[in-house]
Amino acid sequence: MHTIFEAIIIGIVEGLTEFLPVSSTGHMILAQSLLNTQNDEVMKTFDFVIQLGAIMAVVIIYWKRILSLFGLVKRKSESRTGKKLNLLHILIGIIPAGVVGVLFSHVVDEKLFNSTTVLVGLVLGGILLIIAEQKKSRPTTEVLDDLTYRQAFFIGLWQLVSIWPGFSRSGSTIAGGMLSGVSRAASADFTFIMAIPIMFGASGIYFLKNYHALSSGDIPFFAVGFVVAFIVAMLAVVSFIKFVQNMKLTYFAYYRFAVAVVFALYMFLK
Repeated sequence: MHTIFEAIIIGIVEGLTEFLPVSSTGHMILAQSLLNTQNDEVMKTFDFVIQLGAIMAVVIIYWKRILSLFGLVKRKSESRTGKKLNLLHILIGIIPAGVVGVLFSHVVDEKLFNSTTVLVGLVLGGILLIIAEQKKSRPTTEVLDDLTYRQAFFIGLWQLVSIWPGFSRSGSTIAGGMLSGVSRAASADFTFIMAIPIMFGASGIYFLKNYHALSSGDIPFFAVGFVVAFIVAMLAVVSFIKFVQNMKLTYFAYYRFAVAVVFALYMFLK
């Protein structure tokens, strides 16, 4: 039986790391290992549910832009040409990961959700961040409203590597955006918005596949984790969005390397 204490700790970890390019999934797997949490179907479903709680924070922060995608709110374009981000950009961006996720989710669940793969993902993802930051050419797209469909598709392709735990969805897409000629700030904005349908879809699919493993006794565990992740993510989004948009990815890469080394030592000495 999972405890409320586990729900609080893992919810805090998720809320703090979901919007940083350090891999929230990887940090949750590492945290669960430190807590000696049982890695059963309930826990795997819990991970997706609290990620949804964190994503709800993005819905609130970006509510005006989201509603403008559906024509429900008028929003002034940030582009000098008057162009605006639209639903087709989002659709193009989520298709690659959506298709691969549906087709191979069982392989990811069974083969990749463990501490060793997370360590590999942390290191390789850190290398990707450094490569993206070392690109010398000036971005062709400075603001989100100037994003092209081609760039949206390439960012979506880069999101595929985040299926490997430890790579980080935000890290791979922000880095992919920068390698595609999009500014760090615009890449981060697109990453956060694109995460909304991806996480709603992934959480819904995973819940439908595994709800039979849950019981009424799991409701408090899920509810606490969801609320904690949401509250912490709200605080984190307000604090971190400008931080992520402006801070060099190299520093996040160094952090990832440090976490990988510390946890590798922990695994070796355990």
